[in-house]
Amino acid sequence: MGASPGYRPSAWVHLLHQLPRADFQLRPVPSGFAPREQEYQQALLLVAALAGLGLGLSLIFIAVYLIRFCCCRSPEPPGAKSPPSGGGCATWSCIAALLVGCITMTFLWGSEAFPLPWQPMGGAKLEMFLFPRQAGPMSAGIGIGFYGNSETSDGVSQLSSALLHANHTLSTIDHLVWETVERLGEAVRTEMTTLEEVLAQRMELVAAARGARRQAEAVAQQLQGLAFWHGVPVSPLQVAEDVSFVEEYRWLAYVLLLLLVLLVCLFTLLGLAKQSKWLVVVMTAMSLLVLVLSWGSMGLEAATAVGLSDFCSNPDTYILNVTQEETGLGSDILSYYFLCNQEVSNPFQQRLTLSQRALANIHSQLQGLEREAIPQFPAAQKPLLSLEETLNMTEGNFHQLVALLHCRSLHKDYGTALRGLCEDALEGLLFLMLFSLLAAGALATTLCSLPRAWVLFPPRNPNVLYSGSRPSDALFPTSLEPNNLPRSFPSCWRRPH
Repeated sequence: MGASPGYRPSAWVHLLHQLPRADFQLRPVPSGFAPREQEYQQALLLVAALAGLGLGLSLIFIAVYLIRFCCCRSPEPPGAKSPPSGGGCATWSCIAALLVGCITMTFLWGSEAFPLPWQPMGGAKLEMFLFPRQAGPMSAGIGIGFYGNSETSDGVSQLSSALLHANHTLSTIDHLVWETVERLGEAVRTEMTTLEEVLAQRMELVAAARGARRQAEAVAQQLQGLAFWHGVPVSPLQVAEDVSFVEEYRWLAYVLLLLLVLLVCLFTLLGLAKQSKWLVVVMTAMSLLVLVLSWGSMGLEAATAVGLSDFCSNPDTYILNVTQEETGLGSDILSYYFLCNQEVSNPFQQRLTLSQRALANIHSQLQGLEREAIPQFPAAQKPLLSLEETLNMTEGNFHQLVALLHCRSLHKDYGTALRGLCEDALEGLLFLMLFSLLAAGALATTLCSLPRAWVLFPPRNPNVLYSGSRPSDALFPTSLEPNNLPRSFPSCWRRPH
């Protein structure tokens, strides 16, 4: 018996599996996958709590920075000039932090440059900040998130597909077994009874017919034991539906989180471009909310990745124990399909051998009856032909059952499910962790940079029309309106008559 292509833990699985684990009392916890044990649950919760620690440190850093920025600035001496135009570096630091966590690549890539008007306090000079095309690759944060979400979804879809294929195999086995048993039972009740009545005058022929009857009943009894999944309370179809249901909402939640980060980045950039204080205030609050969500998602991803690595390091033992507990099947059957190697024999081999021998005996007995009974009893030809047809159908189903009951098909599905869960899904979780970390860092930097940009906003003057109320105000402040352009500008001269 050749072993089917199996599964081998990846380097990421080995790396995460080697990480130390501890419970709430900081006592070491074994890295074996045991989700029902309290110590192991505490270890995973402690891994998730590390993200909460990161969130707390981020909030403390932001609060200390803002307090120092707002309360510890040295007062300007009397008569000091307004800040120079170079103070816009605070805005650039904010924009750079946003671009790291925001996928504005398509927005920036489609144009040569994105102008940002800027007028420092007390100055009439207009400074134009341009976003070059090369800033596009900096927006990889959300791109990584979308890629990780897609990889995780692909891995879970691969798991669901393998479960559905395994369910199809098991359903086909049950269908073939019960169809064959039903046809054999009907043949024994009708054709065999008719044949015995026709051959009643020859007792030796009746004995041969009764021998074929007993052989058919024995085949039906042996075949019933091949439907090992019949009556099992757990179905791979049900598991696949549950997994798909959870994955659908997980995928949607991450898409909404990614879009929320994207919208916060874009509207923050819009608030800086328009110098809209209310929009900057709203986006500051939204950035704080997304920062909390990013750290929370990172904790969930880290705990899931660690638990998944523990499972993937040695999945056979856990799967065997759980499946045996849930289904009540024997360990010999489960080991044969989950391991599929030379050391484990086919638990149905004896039944298959006995059934094959019984079918061969029935076939030889029917051929003997055809030679001896039909010349003397022409009425026996019809039931014998019907029995031959049933026997041919039974042999065809039997050969299909031999192929389906081999461990190759189900073990291949098992390996496919493990590769989808332990390779693609785990890799996607790691990319989602990277996205959460980049988003948290970018948002923390943004929260520290926005107040510096706020200080550089020009004061609002009710007597001045430059308040962003007109589309041209953002690009042409009052000092550079077309009517106020210098007379030395050649295009503004009026030709004399």
